Amino acid sequence: MITQVRKRDGRLEAFQPRKITDAIRRSLFDFGVKTPGTASRLSREAVRALEAAYPREAPGVENIQDTVVSVLGRWNPRAAGRYRDYREKKARLRQARLEFGIEGKLSYNALAVLERRYLRRDESGKLVETPKQMFRRVARAVARVERDYGNDPARVEEEFFLAMSRLEFLPNSPTLFNAGTRHPQLSACFVLPVEDSLDSIFSALKETALIEKSGGGVGFSFSRLRSRGDLVKSTLGVASGPVSFMRVFDTTTDVIKAGGKRRGAMMGVLRVDHPDILDFISAKADARTLKNFNLSVGVTDVFMEAVNRGRAYDLINPRTGKAVNNLPAGLVWDRIVQAAWKTGDPGLLFLDEINRRNPTARLGQIESTNPCGEVILHPYESCNLGSVNLTRVLEKSGRNYRIDWKKLRGLVRLAVRFLDNVVDANHYPLPAIARITRANRRIGLGVMGFADLLFLLKVPYDSERALRTGGKIMKFIAEESHRASAELGKERGSFPNFRGSLWEKRGFRAIRNATTTVIAPTGTLSIIAGCSSGIEPVFALSFIRRVLEGRELLEINPVFESEAKARGFYSAELMLEIARAGSIRKVKGLPEDLRRIFVTALEIRPEHHVRMQAVFQKWVDNSVSKTVNFPKDATPEDIQKVFLLAHRLKCKGITVYRYGSRDEQVLSLPKRSDFLEAESEFSGGCPTGTCQIA
Repeated sequence: MITQVRKRDGRLEAFQPRKITDAIRRSLFDFGVKTPGTASRLSREAVRALEAAYPREAPGVENIQDTVVSVLGRWNPRAAGRYRDYREKKARLRQARLEFGIEGKLSYNALAVLERRYLRRDESGKLVETPKQMFRRVARAVARVERDYGNDPARVEEEFFLAMSRLEFLPNSPTLFNAGTRHPQLSACFVLPVEDSLDSIFSALKETALIEKSGGGVGFSFSRLRSRGDLVKSTLGVASGPVSFMRVFDTTTDVIKAGGKRRGAMMGVLRVDHPDILDFISAKADARTLKNFNLSVGVTDVFMEAVNRGRAYDLINPRTGKAVNNLPAGLVWDRIVQAAWKTGDPGLLFLDEINRRNPTARLGQIESTNPCGEVILHPYESCNLGSVNLTRVLEKSGRNYRIDWKKLRGLVRLAVRFLDNVVDANHYPLPAIARITRANRRIGLGVMGFADLLFLLKVPYDSERALRTGGKIMKFIAEESHRASAELGKERGSFPNFRGSLWEKRGFRAIRNATTTVIAPTGTLSIIAGCSSGIEPVFALSFIRRVLEGRELLEINPVFESEAKARGFYSAELMLEIARAGSIRKVKGLPEDLRRIFVTALEIRPEHHVRMQAVFQKWVDNSVSKTVNFPKDATPEDIQKVFLLAHRLKCKGITVYRYGSRDEQVLSLPKRSDFLEAESEFSGGCPTGTCQIA
């Protein structure tokens, strides 16, 4: 009888036939066999074969897997082939980790994203960089700025490198792409002006192409363009309106594809008092139109008051500045709500709240944001972002976790220094962008992994305690980042537009950056870091993420998987059942406390999503990228309540999405067929629990 198994590193551990059963069950599931009896029978056959082959010694892991292949081969050769492929990919992953030497282990999904998008290649397309080398390249390039201020770059480089390689802090994607290369454009977010002339429109189009070529995203306000049918004096013709020109920008972005590394992204904004507002609201009713744009209506307090009072409001001709018509505010509001319910677009930007909190208001009104809405920028301004991984600032206290505030403080201060250095290290695509970016030195430090942090603290996302936790964390980051920026201001000088800024009015004698905080969506950065995105709740405990030009990644939450193992109710069959359901609330027999803690996005009341956004917005200089996720059966009235609440709670913007309202969506619950190619080692393979679909 076999009692022990020899691991790959030579250690002996107890032999667990259950792991063989789980491995076989996965392969059977591939072919639609769900009955546990078949897996158990084949598992017993494998154990008998092992006992016959190793009567006096412990078999190794590879010996056991060879036996599983043999048993599966007799049952179904295709199942055996699939299991062999799985083994080979796991072997490559182990080898990659050894070569990369990353202290914080990277998941299979993280390695796939890094290889496909971030790591450098030679002219033939061959990889010439490991993740460790990527982090070193970025750290060295950004730390080189220290020399300009009389500091030792080598010491700071090592601090930057360790924070990134431990996955404690990551900068925005263009910095990872481009720092230390021949084209060091490091900013993610830009806003370009679009004035009411063909020269301005097509200049903006050219500038957009240059920015997207380097991996950046661009926001625009089209509110200055004359409305459809308005007079064009130079030709005695009529204007075609903002939406027609937006289609030109959309086509250009399709061609550019953001430097060939990621899908191009743009934000299109139109003021609610523009005469073409109804055309804009319905611009994405056809799923094939404006696919590279997010849309937001720039709403004003005047409009919101008209909505609340049931009144009409004026439409203003942008060419003349005069009222040319009026519309019932309720009609426009209903159109916005209906469109958002149908497609997720448009969102809302609360322009008056944005400008009330604009730290550099003397430069003029802000009209637009970056593509995801979290960075509010003047025309030609750019911003550099980075995020602290909150799962890396927890320390174990007995069986529980608590926040290590000292570690978080150190990471915040280091990140502010890093991002400020990026402003100097950056190679800007246009002189105008360089001028205003260096004049304001706007940076955006945010967080990722918030939902996972709540899981580990055993705090339900949809609770008052979660709101208090989020507010406490963001208040701490805001205060520490402002202190760090003030110290840099004394050391290096304040940002040039400091005089007359909100900071001077608040009594600061010096501060290096016009803004320091933001909440970004963190998309692929959170895949690399192996944590949840931004401050979003976990979409599902298992879901499909579509990235990299349509590539699909199956993600399974690592915290729940670890908890299930620790409490002894883990099994491959249970994981598959949860994955199909998308939630543990629909699965019988699980502990009640876990049902309460492991809440997912579609189970959270929409109003709580908004309250969480508002808690963070209170302490954020820029804005918050967050989506209020609705279940498929949500009504337009549900959308309306959220929009009104966001305005009342002084959010700067709001975005909603009703599940299934688009044919293609970034996150989706898996179907049974989605598991056929899953690279998940349910018996304990991927250290973060995230696994890739081949």
